[in-house]
Amino acid sequence: MQDIDAIGRLLAEPQTVLITTHQNPDADAMGSSLALAGYLRKKGHRVTVVTPTDYPQNLHWMAGNDTVIAFEEKQRVAVSQLINEATAIFCLDFSALDRIKELAPMVRQARATKVLIDHHLEPESFADMALWNPGAAATAELIFQLISDLGDQHMIDVPIAECIYAGLMTDTGSFRHSNTTGNVHRIAGALIDIGIDVSTIHRRIFDNVSIDKFRLLGYVLNEKLKVVPAYRFAYITLTEDELKAYRSKTGDTEGMVNYALAIDGVVMAAIMIDRGEEIRISFRSVGDFSVRDLASAHFNGGGHRNAAGGRSKLTLAETEQRVLAILPQYQPQLLATV
Repeated sequence: MQDIDAIGRLLAEPQTVLITTHQNPDADAMGSSLALAGYLRKKGHRVTVVTPTDYPQNLHWMAGNDTVIAFEEKQRVAVSQLINEATAIFCLDFSALDRIKELAPMVRQARATKVLIDHHLEPESFADMALWNPGAAATAELIFQLISDLGDQHMIDVPIAECIYAGLMTDTGSFRHSNTTGNVHRIAGALIDIGIDVSTIHRRIFDNVSIDKFRLLGYVLNEKLKVVPAYRFAYITLTEDELKAYRSKTGDTEGMVNYALAIDGVVMAAIMIDRGEEIRISFRSVGDFSVRDLASAHFNGGGHRNAAGGRSKLTLAETEQRVLAILPQYQPQLLATV
C-alpha cells in the first residue's frame, strides 16, 4: 500500500502536523520521525513530534530532538490539545495503535488525516492513507522513498540524512541482517554523498554506554543467560528488582537478546523482562524460523520474521515456563533451521 500521490496532495497545502511513533522508540523510530519532521518543516508545515514514552540518551543527538515531547501523564491535556489541533497525524514505525499506549485513544478519535508509514506486517486499519511496505528494511527507508518520490531528494541535508542513516543502520544490524537489500545500500550511499560521517553516527549510537549498563550486561551474561540445546534456544529473564539494582534506564536492555542469539548453534533467543504491569518479551531468530509467528500465536505479539516482540500478563516465572512449554511444538523447525 503506497499512497504517495495522496500524501503529496495532502502536503501540497500547509498542515499542522503531529508525528508519533511506538513506545520505547529505537533509532529507526526516532530517526524516521525526526527526518520527516525536518523535511516537513523545510516545506513550511508546522510540526510537533510526540513519543508515547521516553527513549535512550544515545538517540538524543539527532537534529530536532530538543523539540520532541515525550508523553507523561501530567502532559495529557497539552498533548490532547496538540492532537486535536493537528490537521495531519503521521504514525511511524508501528502497525497497531496499541503500540502508542495512552496516545492511542486520542489519535484514534482525532479529526486529523492519519497517515501510516511503516514496514511491519498486518497493519491495523486506522489510517486514511499509508506508505506501507513490509519488504522495507526500516521505516527510515520509506521516509527516504517518500521524500524522493515527491521530488524533494535535494532537500535532504546532513541533519536529515543522519537521522535516516541511523534508522537504516540499526534496523539492518549495521547492514548485516538479511533485510540489507541493494536498495538499502543505494540509499546509504546517497546519504554518504550528502556528507554524513558514518563513523560518528555509529559511535553516537553504539559507543555511548553508561557504566551501569555495562555492569547490567555483565550480570546478565554471567548469571541470567540460559541455553536449551535440545531446542537450539537461549534466553534471559530480568526482574524489576534486578533492573533497579543496576539502575537500569530506558534502552539499557536494548540488544541484549542478540548476545543469546550469537551463541554457536542457537537459532532462536528471547529476553523476558518484568516491567511491572506486564512481562515484555523480545524474540530473535536466524534463517527461516519465524519468531513473528510464534509471538503472534502465543504472546499477543508481532513484528518481523527474525525480530519480534510479545507480552504476557503472567508472572515472570510463569512466562518463562510458558515459553519453555511451547518449544516442543517448534522443535522440528528449530532443528531444521540453518
